[in-house]
Amino acid sequence: MYDALLAETVTLTGHGGDRIEAYSARPLTPGPLGGVVVIHHMPGYDRATKEIVRRFAAEGYAALCPNLYSREAPGAAPEEAAAIARARGGVPDERLVGDVAGAVRELRGLTSSDQRVATVGYCSGGRQSLLAACRLDLQAAVDCYGAFAARRPPEDFPLAVTPVTPLLGDLSCPLLGLFGAEDATPSPEETAELAAALTAEGKKYEFHTLDGAGHAFFAVDRPRYRPEPALEGWRLLLDFLARHIGTASTAQPAA
Repeated sequence: MYDALLAETVTLTGHGGDRIEAYSARPLTPGPLGGVVVIHHMPGYDRATKEIVRRFAAEGYAALCPNLYSREAPGAAPEEAAAIARARGGVPDERLVGDVAGAVRELRGLTSSDQRVATVGYCSGGRQSLLAACRLDLQAAVDCYGAFAARRPPEDFPLAVTPVTPLLGDLSCPLLGLFGAEDATPSPEETAELAAALTAEGKKYEFHTLDGAGHAFFAVDRPRYRPEPALEGWRLLLDFLARHIGTASTAQPAA
């Protein structure tokens, strides 16, 4: 079994033609490969997120994570960049969609691509994954505990975000939601509201609320990490991707 990977920092063309940093990982096989755009959490484009990108590559996908804070803080440490972005109200929705569209183009432009692409987002990236799937042509989308998809944030919330529910009629693909039963953002009540809105629009989705998990249960480098829910979450996520964008069909090295 040939299992070599190529992982590297690259640049891609995002919203407005801006060149932004991204992290790429893919199997060194000729393909065909499905693609995964990883949308990082609010704490930023960090080491743990890059590990997730490499995990998708090890599972047989070409994966790419754009640094959504490239413009605010080029070259800054993840926490510093996240603080700067948060102080400016977060990543505007239009810019997010443009940056994800750029990542989708990059993945589909690979000679090994089979043209099927999914988005997978964590925390703020969960909402953004759903948003992107309502604005772009995708084959699958995954929302990992993304808040404020169905409800407005509190008045004093520092980020300028709005619900995605008005856009659900344009959802282009099946959606997987992975949530924690002990989470407050989003709470089980909010995810139920999102599920009801998806049902009303006749969209394909599957939601799983995992016991023993709160917010950020996938985050291996944070106190909120919960191994058992995370393992189950990975199982559900990979099963969903295999059904909707497939896995690598060959184990031969690239020429």
